[in-house]
Amino acid sequence: MISGPNSSSASASSQRSYNTLLLCVAGLGGLLYGVDIGIIGGALPYLEATSGLNAGQLSVIVAAVLLGSVISTIFAGLLADWMGRKPMMTLSGLVFVVSIPVIALSHGYGPLFVGRLLQGVSGGFIGVVVPLYLAECLASTNRGKGTGIFQWLLTLGIVAAALIGIYYSYRVEAVARASDAAALFQVKDRAWRHIFWISLPPGVLFVLGSIFVTESPRHLFRTGHRERAMTALLRSRTPAMAELEFGEMEERSLNVGRPDGSSEKNAESLLRRKYAIPFVLACVILFCNTATGVNSIIGYNTSILLQSGLSDLAAHWGYVIFTTVNFLMTIVGMTLVDRKGRRFLLILGSTGLMAALITIGALFWQTEKSNLECRGAVQSLVGPRQELILKFGQAEADRLLAASGHEDTASLSAHASLAVIYSYGGFTGATTFVRSDDPSAELIRITRASSIPATRVEAFFKNPFSDLDAARTAPLIIERARIGQIPDRAHGYLVALALFTFIAFFAVGPGVCVWLALSELMPTRIRSVGMSVALVINQLVSTTLAVLFLPVVSKYGYSTMFFLFAAFTVIYFITATFFLPETKGKTLEQIEQHFEALGS
Repeated sequence: MISGPNSSSASASSQRSYNTLLLCVAGLGGLLYGVDIGIIGGALPYLEATSGLNAGQLSVIVAAVLLGSVISTIFAGLLADWMGRKPMMTLSGLVFVVSIPVIALSHGYGPLFVGRLLQGVSGGFIGVVVPLYLAECLASTNRGKGTGIFQWLLTLGIVAAALIGIYYSYRVEAVARASDAAALFQVKDRAWRHIFWISLPPGVLFVLGSIFVTESPRHLFRTGHRERAMTALLRSRTPAMAELEFGEMEERSLNVGRPDGSSEKNAESLLRRKYAIPFVLACVILFCNTATGVNSIIGYNTSILLQSGLSDLAAHWGYVIFTTVNFLMTIVGMTLVDRKGRRFLLILGSTGLMAALITIGALFWQTEKSNLECRGAVQSLVGPRQELILKFGQAEADRLLAASGHEDTASLSAHASLAVIYSYGGFTGATTFVRSDDPSAELIRITRASSIPATRVEAFFKNPFSDLDAARTAPLIIERARIGQIPDRAHGYLVALALFTFIAFFAVGPGVCVWLALSELMPTRIRSVGMSVALVINQLVSTTLAVLFLPVVSKYGYSTMFFLFAAFTVIYFITATFFLPETKGKTLEQIEQHFEALGS
């Protein structure tokens, strides 16, 4: 039966509608991933003020999302092959939905850690399965746009988290002016809980959306469901395009055995160059993408801006602007990725990142180089129970500086910050920065109970070479206590401008292209498992940086951390410039043929 014009028109309309549905589901997946990353930025100051957690525990809470991502990413590829891409998307949304009440109703370190871990598990699944699903479902002409929308909505999730944070910042400021300390504590406690509750609806929508899409055509083909694979292709492509891609899938399958797996397994080694080269490239790109420090800079953005010299309200507004720049520049990246190409944008982005990170590091180094050591004076305040409880204000800053032999420090003590590095046996911790000009700042509280791991398992992960029994009776040693000048507002604005530049270049290049690089570079035979392994490396780097961020900053300063990020960005630039091929406008099978030619 020959189809008429009305039938063709209806078919084209159906394809557009389904492609829109695919992009919406992908966008919701990106939104959840963005909420996973960004929600802690607005909640962290209030969580820090009300939870009683030390800097090490707060770092772990921030990093728990990344740790959960590592755990789930290890198995995401295998589960996606076993269960299918569509069921895995539904599962990832359900895990996110469950995590929200666990966090928002928590009291104490343990439940917070579990809830954030579940968020990370959800994020790890989403980070593998959604880009994988998009790469296998969308035509080559739309693949960059589709993955760009995933990143675009990811940035929208971060913006939404920042706007929620600024709303509660205004509420906290109003209460701080009109109420007592107890009322302010209650408002801050409710603030971070409400911030997490508000992130629940996108998770529910993602679960519902994932129910209405079809399974990936390439997964269906690989598992022997050829007719269903063709049907899935026809939902998003014209018949001619569907026939062409189906033919390429059949041609590629001849090299790796029948799609139903009934033939003998391919004896080719996965270590062959045609597999190893794209796998290593994807791993290096993902490693460098995270080693730019983007997740840490997003998670600790408000704290960075506070320490740069901005007020609490200005720092929260800075975070809103930061996330908005990320969102808007991602739109620019989306428009360029299928026109200029992935390689061009990665080179452009990594160049801008280097300049911005070096600038931020230099700005902080100018102020941190004059920090004054007060270790001995702080050590003298340690009580007989080997704990330190200190209210750091201008008077205390004056006393500590005078006791340490520093003179003419009146102007310093009025606008000073203090961070303490300490240890019980082999277990080292660090406080967050406390400002002398902040009357609502929490006490510096260092106790054995909050610093020593409760179990040997926790002790092993914190320091596998330390003796837990000895640490339980070891004295509190102040390793370092440095008082530094809070920079003026102009310094804060310069740091903020450099941070905006950083995120603008990240959004245009690495932000949009990294998911494409991951899904496009991997050959069909190793795509799902290879993406999992590459993302595990990526998440391990991200987790490590998040856990180390506050302790390293407390001990060595923000400048050291930003210079380290800049060094990794140099590797990123070299990889993109000299080793990455352009994949714009090529089908997945054509990209695979390129690497096969290199390996022959």
